[in-house]
Amino acid sequence: MSKYQVGKPKLQDQVAIVSGGGRGMGRADCQLLAAEGAIVICCDKLGDNAESVAREIREAGGRAEAFTLDITRSADVRAMVAQVAQAHGRIDILVNNAGYDAIKPFVDTTEEEWDFLIDLNLKGQLLMTHAVLPHMIAASHGKIVFISSDAARVGSTNEAVYAAAKAGLLGFTKTLAREVARNNIRVNCICPGVTNTPQLQRNLEDPVIGKIVRAIEKKVPLRRFGEPEEIAGAVLFFVSDQSSFITGQVLSVSGGLTMV
Repeated sequence: MSKYQVGKPKLQDQVAIVSGGGRGMGRADCQLLAAEGAIVICCDKLGDNAESVAREIREAGGRAEAFTLDITRSADVRAMVAQVAQAHGRIDILVNNAGYDAIKPFVDTTEEEWDFLIDLNLKGQLLMTHAVLPHMIAASHGKIVFISSDAARVGSTNEAVYAAAKAGLLGFTKTLAREVARNNIRVNCICPGVTNTPQLQRNLEDPVIGKIVRAIEKKVPLRRFGEPEEIAGAVLFFVSDQSSFITGQVLSVSGGLTMV
């Protein structure tokens, strides 16, 4: 009998937590995972956005819950994870998607800006993972995906602190994957290129930053920006059984801008 079953959802009844799920790539992640049968826990600092995404999923026949969550607040992260684990009895998937970039030359940045970018793009991912991991270890099962950036792999002008924080996720991915492989937990990382999100649209409206972004677009071999749904497709690959023998890997989804 074939192991492939036509029409069977890839994530039936699995509980998936997605940070930064209220818009952009996180929204697409939530929608695709729900379409594949997951119970999606959509977390976002902007609670109205999280609830809007969860409502869209439910109206489409899926299952989703919304949490207002600032991933840089340890107590709030642990409270959310405990509530989800108690309600569902399991946490199968964690998608560490939340992040933010401020584009400016490093010499013009401040220490306060460094703290903000590092807390959100690196420390917040550590807090989420640290809270979820004991539940996965107890179950001897789990899939974790970090959303980094191609800026972490090759550098990106005017994104020094963001790139540094995102690069930290690459090292963390590989080290954590080695530590928890014995617990049947897989850990992988996706590095998006320039992707058509609300943040990108705001950047394009800026006369200076917009020129930089358009110049990058011209260097993409596929000659366009990525779409959130294309990042979500890579997330689905890493959290489904299609990647059951893959862990500790970093995948660029960038239209060929990065080939390393």
